Amino acid sequence: MPTEQRQKLALGLFMPNCSNMPSISTHRVVKDQWTYEHNESLALAAESYGFEYLFPVSRWRGFGGETNFLGTSLETTTWAAALLRATTSINVFSTVHIPLFHPFVVAKMGATLSHMSGNRWGLNVVSGWSEREFGMMGISLAEHARRYERTSCFVEILKKLWSAEDQPFDYECDWYSVSRGVSSPIPDVPPMIANAGVSKDAKNMTARLCDWAFISTPSIDEVGAIIDDIALKANSFGRSVKTAIFPFLIWGESQAEAEDRLAAIISEKDEVATANWLHDLTAGSGSFDAFTSDMLAASGGGVHMIGSAADVGEQLIEAHRAGVNAVMLTFPEYLSDLHRFAKEIKPMLIKADCIAVN
Repeated sequence: MPTEQRQKLALGLFMPNCSNMPSISTHRVVKDQWTYEHNESLALAAESYGFEYLFPVSRWRGFGGETNFLGTSLETTTWAAALLRATTSINVFSTVHIPLFHPFVVAKMGATLSHMSGNRWGLNVVSGWSEREFGMMGISLAEHARRYERTSCFVEILKKLWSAEDQPFDYECDWYSVSRGVSSPIPDVPPMIANAGVSKDAKNMTARLCDWAFISTPSIDEVGAIIDDIALKANSFGRSVKTAIFPFLIWGESQAEAEDRLAAIISEKDEVATANWLHDLTAGSGSFDAFTSDMLAASGGGVHMIGSAADVGEQLIEAHRAGVNAVMLTFPEYLSDLHRFAKEIKPMLIKADCIAVN
């Protein structure tokens, strides 16, 4: 992307509001990272360092094994309400699974969160992918393409409920029936809507209806093509969509030291939880190898950025060059690593004119 067209890279945190984040491993687990107290401390520190976004995971059960990965979690709309009141400038997302909520309920919650925070709230919509999670509630997940059809309907209704010009309105689809729909208050600014997914169905829905595409990719080399594809699709609808990735950062005095730390995490991988997570993620297809399993278990799916502080800084700069608008960072030990990042890596990004000075 030409420099003159490139905005500054925004910094965010992929927050540890669930237990055992981010790694499916027993190695050096920080037991209390999921608690609200820890999350609030992170949020305040991130805000003081000029971070712009906080992004949560939404889970309703864990993945078994010794760790029961993500088994204890904070619900993300109430979590966001507390963090929005604790902070003054940072944007906070909630993550909502479409099969569990009616759009009228989410519209009202979102309008409330926007009202109480000065329009700093955003919504991540998830179509649903874990059969074991929804199965315990007696909810069957639709075929993949149909899930995104439902999510599209959900978002279309949300947008009308957040627009005075569109109310009252009628809406009919296979999942929702709206008759003379209204909702108040109306957010002063339409809340940001994000979707994470790189399938064809996900990208089409994101390009047409969302403001952010959150991308999971095994390497930075693959990011540019995905961004270009989403941009092309969005352009066909007369829109633009911002993109974010979830890098997993490990750095030390040298590449070897960082790689040793990564290897230690993988060596204590929770095999049962990893297998369950990947089984659900791939719809039971088993379409992953041992290397993929290790890499995903280490980071929970985020792209790895490993090396010295300079190495990691350069990888973040390279992501920005590829067109990434924001990075939602994950760390093995969130609070201590966040302080280290602000001291050791952020100055490099400022010097490279990659991020804003704040």
